[in-house]
Amino acid sequence: MALERLDKFISDTMGITRKEAKEALSKGRVTVNGIICKKGDIKVSAEDEVCFDGIAKKKAGLVYILLNKPAGYLSATEDKKDKTVLDLLAEKEEFSELAKRAELFPVGRLDKDTEGLLILTNDGKLAHFLLSPKRHVDKTYYAIVDKVPVKGAEKAFEEGIQVGEEYRALPAKLERLSDTAPYEILVTLHEGKFHQVKRMCHEVGSEVVYLKRIKFGNIELDKDMQPGYARFLKEEEIEGLFSEVGANSSE
Repeated sequence: MALERLDKFISDTMGITRKEAKEALSKGRVTVNGIICKKGDIKVSAEDEVCFDGIAKKKAGLVYILLNKPAGYLSATEDKKDKTVLDLLAEKEEFSELAKRAELFPVGRLDKDTEGLLILTNDGKLAHFLLSPKRHVDKTYYAIVDKVPVKGAEKAFEEGIQVGEEYRALPAKLERLSDTAPYEILVTLHEGKFHQVKRMCHEVGSEVVYLKRIKFGNIELDKDMQPGYARFLKEEEIEGLFSEVGANSSE
């Protein structure tokens, strides 16, 4: 059974330098099989449970991050004109090296002016499953619109509303949160086409003036997480995402 130095294992799975891994070890941020370990030269194997800040790390080096995307950033890995969510992540000390080395990408996209929950990962398989309309993974958005949606809008969403001449959206859910200004609604989709929430609302007589994604599958945006903040997904959240798409994280 292959053995590997603990500091190298932490460096590889977290996408940080060996020096940073040793510093994390010295601060007691790493446990091996439930015991704090500060020595980087001990050997670990695939049978050992290594946790960084309480989060189990898999040897595959797969990374899962929840970001509360602020307005003004593109959901892309790079852009010549505008800042991307990867640029934002790279500005944060705890994610800077990871953003450079782990080949992260956003799962789907949020418009530049849209805020909210965005998952970043280097797990292409899971990302493909999460974005497939056939998997029916819910995505819920909170929106403020300029006027109350027309009568019957909920039924239209349920039946799959026609968006212009381009396509008929899959059945979705529209919930009214208020009938007085500011007019607040929730929209839950199974897909994610370009400007879809805005265009669907337009079809029922309302224009979106503010949009924020608050839920993706089993993952909900932390209520106290401010725009621009990020954190690693918890192990149970990752397993929940795989359950959503009928897969297993160990496959």
